[in-house]
Amino acid sequence: MAEQTVFLVEDDAAVRKGCEQALSLADIPVRGFADGEAMLAALAAGNPALVVTDVRLPGKDGLSLLRELRQHDRELPVLLMTGHGDVAMAVESMREGAYDFIEKPFPSERLIAAVRSALEKRALILENRQLKERIGDNGVARIIGQSPAIQRIRQLVGTLAPTGVDILLNGETGSGKEVAARAIHEASNRRGPFVAINCGALPETVFESELFGHEAGAYTGAGKRRIGRIEHANGGTLFLDEIESMPLNLQVKLLRVLQERSVERLGSNAAIPVDCRLVAASKIDLKAASDAGQFRADLYYRLNVVSLDLPPLRQRREDIPLLMAHFLHEAALRFQRPLAGWTPADLARWSAHDWPGNVRELKNVTERWALGLPDALRGNEVPVPAALSLAEQVDATERQIIESVLGQCAGNVAQAAEVLHTPKKTLYDKLTRHGIVAENFRH
Repeated sequence: MAEQTVFLVEDDAAVRKGCEQALSLADIPVRGFADGEAMLAALAAGNPALVVTDVRLPGKDGLSLLRELRQHDRELPVLLMTGHGDVAMAVESMREGAYDFIEKPFPSERLIAAVRSALEKRALILENRQLKERIGDNGVARIIGQSPAIQRIRQLVGTLAPTGVDILLNGETGSGKEVAARAIHEASNRRGPFVAINCGALPETVFESELFGHEAGAYTGAGKRRIGRIEHANGGTLFLDEIESMPLNLQVKLLRVLQERSVERLGSNAAIPVDCRLVAASKIDLKAASDAGQFRADLYYRLNVVSLDLPPLRQRREDIPLLMAHFLHEAALRFQRPLAGWTPADLARWSAHDWPGNVRELKNVTERWALGLPDALRGNEVPVPAALSLAEQVDATERQIIESVLGQCAGNVAQAAEVLHTPKKTLYDKLTRHGIVAENFRH
């Protein structure tokens, strides 16, 4: 199949044959071409796993070929072979997205090592695509998990995002409020920017100017006009995180913006129309805060037309394997490391952890794990490279956990569902998918 094959472009027949033989002896499928035009024509049969091309070719040179391949598939690795005088061109091509280059003459071991490294990256990319396809293909794919609570959130995001309604997100720190806000933006029909502000991180002295903008001379130090974040979000989405931290006097101005859909810069009386959707997020109960006089009640009721409650990770532990797999995959690509695996004991430890930092804490743990470091939760286990694909690891681990719990519960599915914090129907579906017979675990 083309997607498992390396395409080799080299006009020198002897060099091309030597490279083909070296790769074939290393059990790497390869197909050779004398020029770029012939290789591009072969793409109609499917994408290769990697393109290895000489820089100097008859017709299209390696740099032109790279540009066309990037238009065809921006994530397709391209490895360049260069002569001594072409190193500067190769460096330039890496700025344009080439994976790497090797300088001629090179030993066959150097070529094989570079090709295998690029193929590992391609495998990770394809696995990541498959993972995204399993979850969904639009903005809601950002929201990872298969627990009933997360499935409900994805459903609501998919339904509400195109409507343009303002949304309030409630959830603990690290529970994924900004991820949900970005998913809402990406799943909407808005083509403007996604503008995020952490209200808790802005000093009160600059808050008003940052949010609403100012005219030149509006106050001491305002030397020129500044466009505020609200105005910058025109046509897009404004995300106000930790909105409970917004000063009370500015809450009045924000309420006016939401009601009038216009903003006035500091030092100006002109109302500027803005068409931006507001997604606000809070880690506290805004109703209780408004009752205590710590948050304006009128703004709370204006924001609370549509609200989504994001569950903490401890309430959706069945999502931990999928979240771990997703973040380990991202980390492997970012750090250029082999994909780290885990054992059932590792997953049991992660599942037992309370995750006070929620998904954000879990992501930090996966990055340490991907780098070969202990997870810093408990024990000193070090990850090993995965022998199975991402999907196979997730399925195998899930199956092992279910079988272990069924053994503890003597095959009682209802009791096992309680232990796993999973609805009984969901567990029955998983038993069917994995071919697990609960009766086999009854003593």
